[in-house]
Amino acid sequence: MIYDVIIIGAGAAGLMSAVSALSRGKTVLILESNDKPGLKILISGGGRCNFTNLYASPEAYVSGNPHFCKSALKQFTQHDFISLVEEDGIAYYEKTLGQLFCEHSSKEILDLLLRRIRKLGGTLKTKVHLHKVEKEKKNIFYAHAENESYRAKNIIVACGGLSFPQLGATDFGYKLAKHFGHSITKLDPALDGFVFAEKEKKYFSSLSGISLETRVSCNSKHFEENILFTHIGISGPSILKASLYWHKGDEVCIDFLPKIKNLREYLDEKRKSHPKKMVFSLFSQDLPDRFLEKLFAYGKVKNKILTELTKQDMQLLETLLKTFRFTPKSCIGYKKAEITRGGVDTKDISSQTMESRLVPGLYFVGEVVDVSGLLGGYNFQWAWSSGWVAGKNV
Repeated sequence: MIYDVIIIGAGAAGLMSAVSALSRGKTVLILESNDKPGLKILISGGGRCNFTNLYASPEAYVSGNPHFCKSALKQFTQHDFISLVEEDGIAYYEKTLGQLFCEHSSKEILDLLLRRIRKLGGTLKTKVHLHKVEKEKKNIFYAHAENESYRAKNIIVACGGLSFPQLGATDFGYKLAKHFGHSITKLDPALDGFVFAEKEKKYFSSLSGISLETRVSCNSKHFEENILFTHIGISGPSILKASLYWHKGDEVCIDFLPKIKNLREYLDEKRKSHPKKMVFSLFSQDLPDRFLEKLFAYGKVKNKILTELTKQDMQLLETLLKTFRFTPKSCIGYKKAEITRGGVDTKDISSQTMESRLVPGLYFVGEVVDVSGLLGGYNFQWAWSSGWVAGKNV
């Protein structure tokens, strides 16, 4: 049988591509290398799937071409996906900053997609390990597995990036793209924690488990959410977001007291109202003692009475507490990173259809493309939007 479209990958983007194509009466075969579809959907959001974000917009994405994602996000919006969720009666809630989660289980999102695929007559095959895809005469694509080959008029590549190799992630999508003449931008783990360099690790590794409300800055981007110290470095929502903009050698800056806008004025005020108060005691009202002990040791801060603080002391406190700068050794890596930054270069993909400009009938969607979103449901929305657009155009 020659299908209208073969979709490589049964993750979020692949399943949405199938729903879209099937709704137009196309014959669809989905090929998945794992024994089950949608594994990343199931584990996302702590098992509740942060399936989109109310504020999804092009500004939340990183790409070699920042305009590329605009068309797909406009053609299929977060509100379109929310309509599908509501149509299925799935209870959901906004956690924070527009992040929408299932009230009960991420399996509800997977079932929403699989139900539609079954109802519309799509075929899903699991445990299929492709080793090559070719385009033969008469514009037919052949997808070759070990013991079988599959044929289709169109191919949608939706096999994701390198993140979570423990869930079967491979570089097959990139290899396939290269085979057909596409270039791949630099790939890096993103939405990931940082590993401390030796100096920071020496002082802060014992703080593992401590969480703080902070403002984190990296390359002119700022995020005011939690950080979490780990035994090897630092993680938490604001760090994961900052990692999307971080490159090897870049500095990261942390404001440990984001609610205090001007530390000098704050100290002057406290010196007048509490002249005998100790520095450590003052800041322990807002920060854990264990953390302050390590931070003060790191910065060689002496615990003085407020009225004894010199200008140099206040400058040091400001540097440590408001503009703490460090250069991470690295990200943790693909085993922990939520996404892969980079991917198939968008210069040879139509932003209107997700079709290759080099090979008619070849489409790329989701994480395999050089479009990476912030933490908080943005990458699922890119999967839904790009998948829907490709399925609409095959």
